[in-house]
Amino acid sequence: MRVVAALVEGCSISSTVRMTGVSKPTILRLLALLGEACKNYHDDHVRNLSCKRVQVDEIWAFCYAKNRNVPKEHEGQLGYGDVWTFTGIDADTKLMAAWIVGRRSAEFACDFMLDLESRVTGRIQLTTDGLNKYPKAVADAFGDNVDFAQLIKVYAQQRGAGEARYSPPQLTRYIKHEKCGTPVLEDISTSYVERSNLTMRMNMRRFTRLTNAFSKKLANQKHGVAIYMIHYNFCRVHQTLRVTPAMEAGLSDHVWELEELVALLD
Repeated sequence: MRVVAALVEGCSISSTVRMTGVSKPTILRLLALLGEACKNYHDDHVRNLSCKRVQVDEIWAFCYAKNRNVPKEHEGQLGYGDVWTFTGIDADTKLMAAWIVGRRSAEFACDFMLDLESRVTGRIQLTTDGLNKYPKAVADAFGDNVDFAQLIKVYAQQRGAGEARYSPPQLTRYIKHEKCGTPVLEDISTSYVERSNLTMRMNMRRFTRLTNAFSKKLANQKHGVAIYMIHYNFCRVHQTLRVTPAMEAGLSDHVWELEELVALLD
């Protein structure tokens, strides 16, 4: 239980070893088993969602090594270098409805949209960022049964004088592109999913920037994301909602304790 508590609070594998005294191989085996159980639970139970507004974004990480340091024999292989996680959140319940870990490519964008479409009922308003892989992926998954828009962010070409190397460029304006159906202009936004991805980055050590904490294997990345998502949906009380996203979405009638999360292993 202490190991799971440490992992869901954002501790790295090494720090969890130091805090609990449990060996690293044992923790990694638990990560794999619980991650698979969480993924299976999500696939089985996060269905028939009555979402109205869904926001989609991608969050970057890397496995094994950064792109520039990947050995030649592994160049271009998934799991070596850049790894992206597509996330889709219900803007009303804050439920993380779907995710997929892979490349920022047309293939994974299509797989992600097909998965999202299989989980929702009725027509939704869907907002994504400006990634050019989305229009075809949305069309293939939803057809005409969606109100789809993209939110394009335009940044300044140059940073201001004296700005740090890692500071973000200045955002100058948004462009809202209506792509399909009749999306409500005021609801074309990715603010909730971007905030959720920030929480994800702050609460999973393997996503933290400018550190030596990263996933050495793609499988570990996928397992870590699955555990985080179930904990986020079912165990963590959202500060605005004052209940968990799963409770707000009608998937649960109480806040899960960690024991219930671990019980998914049974």
